[in-house]
Amino acid sequence: MDPKKHPILDVVNTPHQFSYENGILVTHVEPGLARGELRAGPNSVNPHGMIHGGALATLADTVGGCCACSTGGNCVTASSTLEFLRPAYGEKIFCEATPKKLGRKLSVVQLVMTDTKGKVVATGTYTFFMIDSVQPGGQVV
Repeated sequence: MDPKKHPILDVVNTPHQFSYENGILVTHVEPGLARGELRAGPNSVNPHGMIHGGALATLADTVGGCCACSTGGNCVTASSTLEFLRPAYGEKIFCEATPKKLGRKLSVVQLVMTDTKGKVVATGTYTFFMIDSVQPGGQVV
């Protein structure tokens, strides 16, 4: 499968999706790896002019979920931890997600977020509950 054509890209990079509307673009998905970026704008910053932690959490959750689903299936976030290591500034923040475990019921993904200078601004671990499908209206089955 061509990683640039992974089916999940058509879902997450579509207008009216929460992550897309908040400046998130998933740029690469292949089995066991996902990458994305936050295109930071005036609505992405906190009162101190730094990129808001919630924007970083959205980036991590989106890219991490793509990694968890990179071999197929659907998922929802079960738990997450983020370590904010330095203030994040700039027009873009990049995220790379790799699995610690891709499981049938639970997947655990580690994330590293960097700024445009390559400095690590945050790291984290997300756990995803793997589900069979999501029905219209959001019902998980």
